[in-house]
Amino acid sequence: MCAGPGGKAAVLAAIAKQQGGALDAFDSSEHRVELVRSSTQALDNVTTRVQDARDATGPYAKVLVDVPCSGLGALRRRPEARYRRRPEDINALAGLQRELLRAALDACAPGGVVAYSTCSPHYAETVLVVDDVLRKTDVEILDAPAVLAEVTGTDAEGFASVTRGAGRYAQLWPHVHNTDGMFLALMRKAN
Repeated sequence: MCAGPGGKAAVLAAIAKQQGGALDAFDSSEHRVELVRSSTQALDNVTTRVQDARDATGPYAKVLVDVPCSGLGALRRRPEARYRRRPEDINALAGLQRELLRAALDACAPGGVVAYSTCSPHYAETVLVVDDVLRKTDVEILDAPAVLAEVTGTDAEGFASVTRGAGRYAQLWPHVHNTDGMFLALMRKAN
């Protein structure tokens, strides 16, 4: 969901292809879908389409919803973005982010996994969104820092995290992780 410009879609499609799977990638913008098509053109297991993620139907075994956000985590690469955002933008985006996360959970099959990601470190776009949606949903919060550590071959404690029950959300910081300020929450939908 919200697949443009397609970097994550290309990586996920390559992994899915190795495992005999396929990837549906959609975005509400034709331009962004074209970017996804360009990013995944070497792969034959990707279906792309222009679609509002809030209208997604499943069931999908795994869903990545890479929500539109303020982009505050990418200020290191795009310092001019600070002049395009106003404090009230956060509230408007947070409402959309909640809708997208709910849609992702609805489109996910029972027992499936949803990944909520954003390139913002702002609490109102990350923890508050996920916590609010999860209050009304039966899901298990997974340990995102542990998953990131497994994938990258590093120590899980190197990833900043927010503990939630038995699970944890991951927060990456430019000055610590040498990357954009990114947030990741992983959740398994109840059977």
